[in-house]
Order: sequence, then C-alpha cells, then structure tokens
Amino acid sequence: MKRFFLPVAIILVIYFSSCYYDNEEALYPVYASTCDTLNVTFSGTIAPMLSNNCLSCHSTINAPTFGNNIRLENYDDVKANAIAVSGSINHTGSYSPMPKNGGKLKACYITQFDIWLRDGMLNN
Repeated sequence: MKRFFLPVAIILVIYFSSCYYDNEEALYPVYASTCDTLNVTFSGTIAPMLSNNCLSCHSTINAPTFGNNIRLENYDDVKANAIAVSGSINHTGSYSPMPKNGGKLKACYITQFDIWLRDGMLNN
C-alpha cells in the first residue's frame, strides 16, 4: 500500500501545483484601475497598442505572409479595418480571434480601441 500511495501522492502534488492561471488585472489590481478611458487618441493610445501587439504580423512587410494581407501600420490602414479589428480583439462573431494563437489582449486595450471606434475613429 505504501508503495502505491507515495507515487500517487507525488503525482497529485505535481499536478495540482504545476499550473497557475491568473490574468494581470487579477494579480495587479492597481494597474487595472489606471486604464485611461477618457483621453483615448489614435497617436497616444491606439497606435502604440497596435505597434506592441499587432505589427509583428500586420505590418506592411509581414501582412502578406502572416497577417492575411491586413495592414495596421498607419491611421488609414487601421480606420479601413477598424470593425474587423474590434471583432477580432473582442473574439466575437465570425472574426478570427486575435492575437493569433494567444489569449485576448488586456481588457484595457480592448476598451480603449472600442472607445476610439465609438467616438468616430479620429486621427488625433
């Protein structure tokens, strides 16, 4: 009985302690409360977010190969694809969930993009 119990106990300990899933908002609630939704601009909010999260596939150079030919490198590109970007980052409808093979963007980024879209997609 002891020979059976020890390996099973070790496996159970490893199994239950090996994976830990939490998101940044849960781990760092102060950061989550600092999401600026009042001063959302294309140049100060949207462009940096896209640059950090999307341009590895959706730049002019990479879009034909990795980004389904969808470019998000400048204001005109983003405005032309804004509805699809919103659907993709929100993981809704028939849109391909983005980032590809990854989890959703931070809730703050999604909210900021949707505010920019709702407010008329200004080039500011």
